[in-house]
This record gives sequence, structure tokens and C-alpha cells, in this order.
Amino acid sequence: MSDIAIRAQGVSKRYRIGQGLRPHYKTMRDQIAQVFTRLVKRRSQPGLLEGGYASTGDDTIWALRDVSFEIKPGEVVGIIGRNGAGKSTLLKVLTRITEPTLGSVDLYGRVGSLLEVGTGFHKELTGRENIYLNGAILGMRRTEIDRKFDEIVEFSEISKFIDTPVKFYSSGMYVRLAFAVAAHLEPEILLVDEVLSVGDAGFQKKSLNKMEEVGKQGRTVIFVSHHMPSVTRLCERVILMNEGQIIQDGSSEKVVSDYLSSGLGITAERCWNNRDDAPGNDIVCLRAVRIKTADGKITDTIDIRQAVGLEMEYDVLIPNYVLYPHFNIRNEEGISLFVSIDTDPEWRRKPRPTGHYTSITWIPGNLLAEGTVLVGPAIRTEEPHRILHFFERDAVAFHVIESPEGDTARAEYPGRLPGVVRPLLEWETHYSSNGRYP
Repeated sequence: MSDIAIRAQGVSKRYRIGQGLRPHYKTMRDQIAQVFTRLVKRRSQPGLLEGGYASTGDDTIWALRDVSFEIKPGEVVGIIGRNGAGKSTLLKVLTRITEPTLGSVDLYGRVGSLLEVGTGFHKELTGRENIYLNGAILGMRRTEIDRKFDEIVEFSEISKFIDTPVKFYSSGMYVRLAFAVAAHLEPEILLVDEVLSVGDAGFQKKSLNKMEEVGKQGRTVIFVSHHMPSVTRLCERVILMNEGQIIQDGSSEKVVSDYLSSGLGITAERCWNNRDDAPGNDIVCLRAVRIKTADGKITDTIDIRQAVGLEMEYDVLIPNYVLYPHFNIRNEEGISLFVSIDTDPEWRRKPRPTGHYTSITWIPGNLLAEGTVLVGPAIRTEEPHRILHFFERDAVAFHVIESPEGDTARAEYPGRLPGVVRPLLEWETHYSSNGRYP
């Protein structure tokens, strides 16, 4: 048995801007056709780099740069970093979904992966048929799959629909079955991107418990997540990425702590100047989201006593839709604090004309507890039909700090106060020296 489960050496991945930054997942037939096309191109156009992209100009972007690491059998390793750091691209290279432009990857063992809803299954086949197909791809005998079948169906909680084609599944049903298959068919290496957010809270908890069990069985796991408590719970080792490079690799507590305190995990402003890269669709797209103080400054740190503004800029591209901008607010443990929906009476229940909009809402002081607050802007439509135009999860974040000066809900208490909110409530105390009873 090899003493290495995964080895990446000098892995780099280059994309042409506007092409391939968000590659869709193809059927096996598509993949075979694509390989054939690449072979023809390489023979006829020797000037192209590996991956089929020209070497010239500023129209390319490196999603990965010289990434090297080794993972031993049985290690459970987390990969963290901001959106766009290269985490998901790395997993796609590891699973052979996309080829590296430079470098190489060696995998020693059967690989199971769960990267995005919609991957790994043939949509025309039933849930039952997809379980057997995935097992066969992993090289398992039918008897091995038979032995695990009931356990997979029970875990996925979709026994009623197991003989329904998966193209009719909701995203939640799809990801439950996909995770159950990936975790139970016993691959030596399991690669999981942060898709478990699609499931409900109960299933997320069950899935994390299962991943913990998989790790204890001695299988190799790579887990990509923005949820730091899950990372520190599951992983002894964490790799931190930024701008396509590994900038730290070490114990989970040390790397996560450094990440949260470095500012890499916290950004108070994000802007999308390029329409092609902006979250959204042909109806509305996000242009910017910011955290602001009462005097208009952009900040990633706010005093617990001060109000904090959440600002969203967006363009309406097609008129006559009733839009509901809103913010999803979570804490660093992934707990949903609340959702705030735009209630401005000027636009409530009214179709919006095309144009540029800026919406801002204010969280009052002495409401949130100290800690890190993650903000996800979104816009949806209910009329003429329901559409989620975009939801940019944890796009920006800020720290709430509390000084021990005695004029907050903490008073003079120096210890840790639990809870997700810290409201400053009014108290009254009535005193009598004679006591209550005669």
C-alpha cells in the first residue's frame, strides 16, 4: 500500500477570461468528445498550451498557481479560503473533471466526489440505477453495491422516489442521494465541496457525522468549506488558499485562527465591474455589496454599540419585475441570525424599471453579539413567477467587537457570554429594607 493517497506537484490551471471560469459538468459522452477534440487541436495547433488556451495577452487568468502538497492515507484535510481562492478548481483537477495546464496529480485509490448538485448522476436514470452506475464507476462488484444499497437509501431519506428518474428530484433530494452514495460506496478517497448547505439542518448534521465516521475508518477525505466550526471538527490538517496559491498548511486550529484574524476571510466590500462575472441573470445582476458605518465609511470592524449598514448595488436589466432584495445574516458558526427583506414603501410590491439601484439597511447597535458576522446579498422575484436571481453566500463580513467599559449588555462581566444576540435591555430593581414578608 502506498504511503501517499494524493500527490499534487506544481499544479497550475489557466482559463481564458469569459470562458471556462464556471465550466459545466458534462456527460461521459461529452467528455469523450472533448478529449478527441483536444487531440485534434493539439496536432493542428501546436502553439496552444495544455488545456487548449493561447499563451498570449491579458485575456487569461490563473485559477491555480504552482500548487503542491501530499496527503497520506487516512488523513482528513480541510481546504479553506475566500470565494475565488481556487478551492473548487483544485477539486475539479483532483477529480479529473478538468485538466491542469501545468503540473500533475497522482491519486492512489478509488475516488468518490461530491462537488456540485448535478454532478455524478445521469439525469435520465432513476435513483436506484444511479447508485449502481456510481458503484460500477468506482470499480465495485454488484454484490458489494447490493450490500450497501439499503443503507444508502435509508440515509438519503428518499425511498419513496428511488425508482423515479433523478431529473425530477429537487436539489435537496439530489444532494441527499449524491452524498449518501459518495459516503457509503467506500471509496478510499472522498472529495467533498460545500454542497451540504443545500440540505436542511438535520441532514447537514447527519452528513457531518457521517464524514467524521468516514475519517475514523481510515479513508482519506478532502473537505472544502466556508464553515469553520465544521472544518475544525472534521479536520486535523487545513490548507489555506488565496489567489490560486497555498499560503498556509498546518493544524486546523492554527490555520483557521490565522485565517479569521488575517483579514483574508473578512472583506467589507466586494464589487463586480465585469457584467459577465457578476452574480445574477438577464433580469438583474449584483454590482457591489458593502459594510458601512453611520458616517458612510466602509469597515470590517464595528463597535457593538454602533449601528452597521448593509449596502447592495444592483442593475435591473429587464423592467416590470417586482423585486425583493434581501440579506441573509449568519454568524461564524454557520447559524442563521435573520433575513432582512427590503421593505422600502417606495418600491414595495411595485415593478421596477431598468436602471441602477442602491439599497441599504441598518442593523441597530447593541443587537448582535460579538464575533464574526457573514452577509449574503440576494434578490428574488415572486411576480410574475418565483425566481431567485442571485444569492452570493457570505459575500462580505464584519467583526463585532465589545469593549469592557460597562455601557453595553456585558456590563462589567469579563467572561464569555453565549448567544447570537447581545441586546441592551432595560432593567428595574425595587428594594425594601423591611423584606417582602412581615
